[in-house]
Amino acid sequence: IRMGDDLWMSRFILHRVAEDFGVIVTLDPKPMPGDWNGAGAHTNYSTRQMRAEGGLSEIEAAIEKLSKQHHEHIRAYDPHQGKDNMRRLTGQHETARYDEFSAGVANRGASIRIPRHVGVEGKGYLEDRRPASNCDPYRVTEMLVRTTLLN
Repeated sequence: IRMGDDLWMSRFILHRVAEDFGVIVTLDPKPMPGDWNGAGAHTNYSTRQMRAEGGLSEIEAAIEKLSKQHHEHIRAYDPHQGKDNMRRLTGQHETARYDEFSAGVANRGASIRIPRHVGVEGKGYLEDRRPASNCDPYRVTEMLVRTTLLN
């Protein structure tokens, strides 16, 4: 939860500093059309069990649950019910497609990435690469917890 507080305060400070310099800031994940990846709010997520010895099996179980709720997460991960992510998650430029779930070790083009060192160590965390840069961090946390722990 602190992560959400920190992100909102960072955004506030960014806007205030930009205002002092006459600069306008946008959190839109793809403010200009074009052949580029846009901006995401990749979210590292773990539980105590994922970080313990043998935690990779817990990570894989969480990924299986996330795969079944992919479209719900896409809709929750930007303030426009997934429309922002439709522009950003194209399957190109190290992004997954918004309409397809994928996961893999060291795969920067996946919806969910298991970092290489996590795969080697067999424990750690997963990286959800789907949240847009303008996401509500509390909603992202809610969706991850609800899907992996409460469902």
